[in-house]
Amino acid sequence: MPRVKGGYVARRRRKRVLKLAKGYRGSKHRLFKTAQEQVMKSLQYAYRDRRQRKREFRKLWIARINAAARLNGLSYSRMMHGLKQGGIQMNRKMLADLAVNDEKAFAELAEKAKSNLN
Repeated sequence: MPRVKGGYVARRRRKRVLKLAKGYRGSKHRLFKTAQEQVMKSLQYAYRDRRQRKREFRKLWIARINAAARLNGLSYSRMMHGLKQGGIQMNRKMLADLAVNDEKAFAELAEKAKSNLN
């Protein structure tokens, strides 16, 4: 069987992988085999973490809302329940932003939530 050289196709593939591996430490950015392994793993991490980022932000927003709600004499769950009872539809991202940047507006929302609970 005749020998087949890799040619430009193999070279292109290796260059593409090594380009993706730019900035990796040690042999992971120099050697094709280790670079390929790390690039594959990195792509898996990127796919997974695009979903995890959404979870992390939601956790952060909830922690901020909880802290601000407790300063206003409510727990997070009672605050959210009171807002829902009052028909105030506001997402957690906006509530967390108010809690950090506009405490007065958040306090007003907290008062509305309190009044809706009773």
